[in-house]
Formats: sequence, C-alpha cells, structure tokens
Amino acid sequence: MISRIRLSFGAQVLIGMAAGLALGVLARWLGSAAIGETAHTIGQIFVQLLKALVPPLVFTAIVASVAALRTLENAAALVSRTLLWFAITALIAVAIGIFLGLALQPGLHASIAAGAAKAPGTTGSWLDFLKGLVPANALGLGASTTVTNGVASTAVSFNVLQVIVAALAVGAAAVRIGEPGEAFLAFNASALAIFRRLLRWVIALTPIGSAALIADALVRYGWDALSSLGAFAIAVYAGLAIVLLLVYPAILIANGLNPLRFFAGAWPAIQLGFLSRSSVGTLPVTEEVTERRLGVPQAYAAFAVPLGATTKMDGCAAIYPAISAIFVAQFYGIPLHLGDYGLIAFVSVIGSAATAGLTGATVMLTLTLSTLGLPLEGAGLLLAIDPILDMGRTAVNVAGQALVPTVVAKRAGILDEAVYRDSPLAIGAEAVA
Repeated sequence: MISRIRLSFGAQVLIGMAAGLALGVLARWLGSAAIGETAHTIGQIFVQLLKALVPPLVFTAIVASVAALRTLENAAALVSRTLLWFAITALIAVAIGIFLGLALQPGLHASIAAGAAKAPGTTGSWLDFLKGLVPANALGLGASTTVTNGVASTAVSFNVLQVIVAALAVGAAAVRIGEPGEAFLAFNASALAIFRRLLRWVIALTPIGSAALIADALVRYGWDALSSLGAFAIAVYAGLAIVLLLVYPAILIANGLNPLRFFAGAWPAIQLGFLSRSSVGTLPVTEEVTERRLGVPQAYAAFAVPLGATTKMDGCAAIYPAISAIFVAQFYGIPLHLGDYGLIAFVSVIGSAATAGLTGATVMLTLTLSTLGLPLEGAGLLLAIDPILDMGRTAVNVAGQALVPTVVAKRAGILDEAVYRDSPLAIGAEAVA
C-alpha cells in the first residue's frame, strides 16, 4: 500500500516558485504572450485577494488593539519606542545608501540616453502628509478614473494610514464610553476572527500565487533593461543586501535574538513581499507571522505592523531615494554638498510619513528630488528597471516591518520568547494564518 506523501507548506511554495521560474523561461523562449498574460492575471488575482482583506483586517485589528492595549503596561512607551526604532533603522539605511551612491557613482556609469528622462505622473508633496492623516471616509476608500484610448476605467483604492487613524478614533471612542461600547468591541472581535479565517484560505493559495507572480515577473520585465543601468541596480541591491543580511541581524543579536529564527519566522512575509511588490498587499501575512511565529503580542502587533506598512520603508524610502538622488545629481553634473546629504536623511526619516498611503517608491523619490532642487525628469531615467528593483525593495520593507515590533517587544519584556525560539523552521500553513 502506497502511503500518501504530504508536503509541507514551505515545500509547496518552493515548488510553486520553481514552477513559475520554469514557466517564465519557457514563455520567453517560446515568445508566448498567452502564457505571460495568464500568469499575470492569476498573480494579480492573488494579490487582489490579499489587498481586499487589508481594510477590514486593519480596521478590526486596530480597534481590537486599542481595547487590548488597556491591559498592556506602558502602551504609550511602546508607541514612542516603535517610532524611535523606525527612525533609527531608517537613518542607518539612508547612510548606507548615501555611502554606496558616493562610492559606486552610478550616475557616471550609466549608458542611458538623457532623452529617456521625463517627469513621472505621480509626485510626492509634504502636503500629502496632512491630507493622508485625515480620512476621506470611515474606511479610507477612494476612487480614480482614467481614460485610455477613449475608454474610461474607474479603480477603487484605499489609504491604509487613513484606515489606521479612523480605527484608532473608533477604538478609543468605544473604550471611552465604557459599557455601551462593550457590545461593539465584542462584535469587532468576532469580525476580526472571521477575517483572519478568510486570510487563512487566501494564504493557502500562496504556492499558486508565487508561481504566477514569478512567471509574470520574468515575462513582463526580463533583465534586458538592466544593461544601461547596471551600476545603479548593483548599488541599490548592494544596499538592500547590507541592510537585510548585516544590519538587521546585528540589531537582532544586539537585542539577544537569534537572526536565523527571525528570518525563518518572517520568511513567508518577506517572500510574498518580494513576489508581490506590495507592502500593503503583504500586510496581513506580515502581521500574522509577527504574532504567531515571532511571538509579538497581538495587541501590540496589530498596531505596529500596519503603521510600519505605511511609514516603515527602509528599501523604498531610505536606500532607494538616497542612491537615486545621488544618481540624478551625478547624471546631470549637479554637485551635492554636506547639507544636501542631511536633507536626504531628513526626507528618508520623515518623508515616508508624508507619502504614506501613496503608491510606489517613485513618490518618495520625487519628494527627495524636489526637496533637493534636482530635476524631476531624472526619475524618468530609472522607470525602466523600477519593477525589478521594487522586488528587492519591498522584501526589505517587509522584513523591517516585522523586525521593529519584535525588537521593541523584546526590549519591553513582552515578547513570547518561547514562540520565537521554538517556532519550527519549516513553514506550515497553520503557522502563517
């Protein structure tokens, strides 16, 4: 009798990634647009399913977190320490970006034509910070209409920062009114449990989603565009590697935490961030692994992780804009002075809040360029390889969004170290949902 072999969830994901790699190579070899379009559709559906859960998950989790924070001592101190560590890690990341930009001088080794420069359609502004804080409605939802070839299409989006603000207000009001708010808090807890169950079902599709996303990346982006911007891409990925593989482990070791256990626990979220290129889309998984595999209390993680998904972006808001700004200055022959590098650091630490809820590192880059007085058209030089770079940037973003709550919880003495220490290195579906 043949026994039934049951593959672990991690093995299923690895098989899915290998299948996606093979499928992408095959599609490019055959020149098959159908394979690429199919992979793109499946991958986008998977990411959309995750994103659809973000507003209700964040809202109910934040409300529950506000209620649960009543039982945590020094809740205000946890918030301040979280913001402090966001700033510390961002400063380290931007310093690495500036160093690599000056050492490798990517702007002097680019073979891209200046004619490729064009101002991007989306730019960052310091006013976006104030606008982003005020919810347009209870769920931070918005809609935009675009016209392409005479055909109008409307897309619905959401601003996670606005969802957080609305949820904090609702949660605080429910706690403040006392007994009349208990029924609402109980309903919210039930809704949160339902959305977490839905998340478990979506995460079960990760092997299929991973295969589609990898195949789509290979077919859609390829690596041809890297030739003209090779030095720039090397500088960005070198910075990302230093932060992910040297800085983060050093911070963990300094706080008495095993880096291997951290990366084993956070791997599902880091991997999904790399494939989906979306910190917001990965948010539900990041929060789950932070709680269930890294041992951060749910009451704290439900607040810190969503906040990090909007304002904690060491890849997109620190390393990338620092190297990019130096690239643009070098490309156009514009000298930068010591004060300019200070501005780059300032924008990286504070500017991520100003662009919270907006899409893409291009917004952060344009904010940096405009602050330095550099031509915004320089951002257009880098758009050709942005998707390839965005994969690494998002992976680092997600790792940082799990790292800071873990470190803060450890320093505050509320980390469940048994969960952190004993979390199995093999990734099971039940472990991430």
